[in-house]
Amino acid sequence: MNIHFVLPQELRGAVDLAVADWQSNSKVDRFWLKDPSLWTRDGEENWLGWIDIVKRQLSQLGDLAELGADVQTGGFKHVLLLGMGGSSLCPEVLSATFGQQIGFPALHIVDSTDPAQIKATLKKLKLAETLVIVASKSGSTLEPNVLKQYFFEEMKFAVGAERAAGHFIAITDPGSKMEQVAKLDGFRSIFYGDPQIGGRYSALSNFGVVAATVAGLRIGQLLDEAGKATAQAKLPPAENLAVQLGLILGSAANAGRDKFTIFTSPEIYDLGAWLEQLIAESTGKLGKGITPVDREAIGPPSVYGNDRIFVYVKLTGTADSSQDGKVAALAAAGHPVIQIEINDPYEIFGQLFTWEVATAVAGSVMGINPFNQPDVESAKIETRALTDAYEKTGLLPERDPVLVDAGIGIYATHAYSGLLNVAAPRWTLAGVLKAHLGQLLPGDYFAALAFLPMFPEHEAAIQAFRHKVRDKKRVATCLGFGPRFLHSTGQDYKGGPNTGVFLQITADRAVDVDIPGQTYSFGVVIDAQAAGDLAVLESRGRRALRVHLGADIAAGLKTLSDAIDQALA
Repeated sequence: MNIHFVLPQELRGAVDLAVADWQSNSKVDRFWLKDPSLWTRDGEENWLGWIDIVKRQLSQLGDLAELGADVQTGGFKHVLLLGMGGSSLCPEVLSATFGQQIGFPALHIVDSTDPAQIKATLKKLKLAETLVIVASKSGSTLEPNVLKQYFFEEMKFAVGAERAAGHFIAITDPGSKMEQVAKLDGFRSIFYGDPQIGGRYSALSNFGVVAATVAGLRIGQLLDEAGKATAQAKLPPAENLAVQLGLILGSAANAGRDKFTIFTSPEIYDLGAWLEQLIAESTGKLGKGITPVDREAIGPPSVYGNDRIFVYVKLTGTADSSQDGKVAALAAAGHPVIQIEINDPYEIFGQLFTWEVATAVAGSVMGINPFNQPDVESAKIETRALTDAYEKTGLLPERDPVLVDAGIGIYATHAYSGLLNVAAPRWTLAGVLKAHLGQLLPGDYFAALAFLPMFPEHEAAIQAFRHKVRDKKRVATCLGFGPRFLHSTGQDYKGGPNTGVFLQITADRAVDVDIPGQTYSFGVVIDAQAAGDLAVLESRGRRALRVHLGADIAAGLKTLSDAIDQALA
C-alpha cells in the first residue's frame, strides 16, 4: 500500500500540529492501551476489541479451514447472507471485489426489506443448493430476524422441515437472541462475534472472515495483509499512515472540509459502501460529522465547493486509469487529496483495518466518541411504533400529501411546506422541487433516500439527477437505498450537522411478501421504516421532502427526473 497526501497549506499546518500532539503525548501508545481519554471518557475502552482481532483470527485458521471444506463438500452452489450494516457490508465488498471462486459457491447478500428485491434474489437461487448465513451481532435487529423467518420457511418447502436447519449457519454475539434461535432450530453451525467490537468495526471478525471463507477466498493471505496494516498502525505518528489519515480527516472536518468524497478503481468500487458506514456512523453525532460521498463521478474542479476532501483508492493495473488525471486536477486546484494505491485486491483487508484506525483517530481529533451511534436507534423506535400500530389496526398511519402532481404525491411538515409555498414559483411538482433544492447553500449536501428496490435501473436514474444537482448547485450529493442506509449514513443525517437537504423517494408496492409468523408483510415493514426515518429527520429540523411514486417505479422516476430538470433550469 502506497499513500500520498496533497494538502492545502492551511490544512497541512493543522495536520502537522496534530502529528506533533500525538507524538509528544504518546497517543499512539495510549491508543493501543485502549485509553478512553483519547476520546470522551464515555466507555470507549469497551469497544476496542477490534484492534487485536487479526491475531485472534489467525489462531483460528484451522477452524476456518474446516468450514471451507464443509462448504465445498456440502454441495452448495450459492451462499445467501442475510444481514444489515456492519454484518453485511464487508461480505458485500468481498462478493463485489472477488466474485465467485472456482469450486466454491457464489455469495449473495440481502440487506433489504423491499419485497421486490427479496423476490428477485430468491429467483436467482436454488434453495436446495444454498447455504444461508444469518448475520446479526445483537440478534435483535429487525431486518435479519424477519429475513431469517422468511427464508427458513422457504427452505422448509424446498428441502423439507427436517433438513432446513442444515442449510443455515449464524454469526452472532454470545448470548444473543439469534444464538438462541439458531440452537433451537438446530443450525448447521454458529460462529461468534466479539461483544467488544461494534458492528461497523467488525469486518475482520467472524462477520467478515466467515463470509470470506465460505466464498473460497484465501483467508491466510487476507489476514496477513491485515496483520501488516496492524503493525504499521503501531509506528510513531510521523511514520504511521493510519494515524496520519485520521489526523487529516479530523483536522479537515474541524476546518469545514467535512464532505469525504470517495473515488476508487472500478474493480474495488464497493469499498466505498463499507467506508460510508464506518465514517458516517462513527463521526455523525452531537452536531458534528464527516459526511461520506460515494459513487459520485469525478467532475471538474469547478463543481466542487471548499467543503470537500477527496480520497482515491487505486488498484495497480486497473482497467480504468482515466481517473488519475481528473484527481490530479483536483489537487492542482487546491483541494485536499489522499491517494492510496494497492497492488492486489487481497490488500482490501489491510485497507479495512487502516481505515478503522483512521476513523477512530479522526474521532479523537473531533472530540467525539466514534464507537457509539445514538441516533440509529431513533428510527428503529419509530418503525417499531408503526409496526405495533399496524398489528392492532391493520393499517399504517398515513399523512395527506401537500400536493399531488403528475401522479406523484409530495409530503412535508406544515412548517416546511409553508416555507416551500412561499419560495416555489408555481405550486407544481417542479415548482416545489425548485424551492426545495433552492434551500441548498454552500457547505450543504443533497441526499436522495430511496426506499425502492435497489435495482441497477433505479440507481442509474437517481444517479443521473444527483449529478445534475451537484453540477448546478456545487454541493456534495449522496444516494442511499432504504433500509440499508439507516444502518449506515442515517446516523450522520440525523446526528451530524444540519447541512443536509433530503429527498425521500417512496413508491407503491407492485408486489408484496408475507413474513411467516407476523401479521405484517415486508411491504409494511419497509413503508414503516420510510415513515419512521422521515419522522425523525423532521423532528430534528432537517429540510426533508418526500415524493411518492406510483407502482410503476420506472415511470415515476422518469417524471421525477424531468421535474428536477425543470427545477434546476
